[in-house]
Amino acid sequence: MVIVMAPEANDADIAAVVSLVETAGGDAFVSRGVERTIIGLVGDVQQFGTLNLRSLRGVSDVVRISAPYKLVSRENHRERSVVRVGGVPIGPGTMTLIAGPCAVETPEQTLAAARMAQAAGATLLRGGAFKPRTSPYAFQGLGEAGLRILADVRAETGMPVVTEVVDAADVELVASYADMLQIGTRNAQNFALLQAAGESGKPVMLKRGMNGTIEEWLMAAEYVAQRGNLDIVLCERGIRTFEKATRNTLDISAVPVAQRLGHLPVIVDPSHSGGSRDLVLPLTRAAIAIGADGVIIDVHPHPETALCDGPQALVDGDLVELARVVRDLPPMVGRTLTTTTAAGATAAEAGAVLA
Repeated sequence: MVIVMAPEANDADIAAVVSLVETAGGDAFVSRGVERTIIGLVGDVQQFGTLNLRSLRGVSDVVRISAPYKLVSRENHRERSVVRVGGVPIGPGTMTLIAGPCAVETPEQTLAAARMAQAAGATLLRGGAFKPRTSPYAFQGLGEAGLRILADVRAETGMPVVTEVVDAADVELVASYADMLQIGTRNAQNFALLQAAGESGKPVMLKRGMNGTIEEWLMAAEYVAQRGNLDIVLCERGIRTFEKATRNTLDISAVPVAQRLGHLPVIVDPSHSGGSRDLVLPLTRAAIAIGADGVIIDVHPHPETALCDGPQALVDGDLVELARVVRDLPPMVGRTLTTTTAAGATAAEAGAVLA
């Protein structure tokens, strides 16, 4: 069961609801989003039905949810949500480009990649300071030094930062630098990390586990939401199948399915799904056509020397076409490209400069 609070509800109204539910032997989880606050109830639903919750001050609605993921379900919130990251919207009606280096290597490389991304129409900067890698001998990231570089590049470009956190113990540190916390595929069911991210107060990008079902993906998002954070963006990044021609198999059908089952924005990662530079633009076109709320793409000024995922990073020539794709395709599916940039130019203008 979920209690939807009215926009004018104050902290005292919320506390009164929580107290009443706990008195009845239940648990109440308060989740605050940009648009509204909801309270998820766990316990005896029949007992809750005797509390006359709808009559409490500040309560807008009480909804009984059949889906196992109560807070992120469309049963709870019929209209799809918009998540704002440093003022940049991700959600229905827009198409948001997130781009930058897979890994932060140097200040010069990160700034150059950010400039490339911004010129192609990106409004959010991705970049990894902590890199969970399959091999223990691979580059693991610069840690806090990488976070400082991202913060400096944000100050230079005005682009809010999206970066990965890999350990619950690091959430507070990463959140002190980042505008959005990314949970990667290897941690998609790291429940302690999901809960810590939910308590951080920062928007969360949750990538689908490489072996995860859509329901498991939404249940992982529920762990974040249950800890008080409804500002969650789902990211389809490809799943592991028997196919070897691509790094992962992009489950493009997951986008409309996740949008139908849940109210959260859903974006696509064409870089990590294809794993090859020549596949990124075709998969980006597919993501826009299917109705994704955004894409997250790797770019690098010198991919031949990249310490992480160089073969999939776009370079200058690719970015000219990327700028055209994100400028021209979204209007065909009823969307507009998110255009706010630090320089004050629109993404379409930036694309024109590249062209």
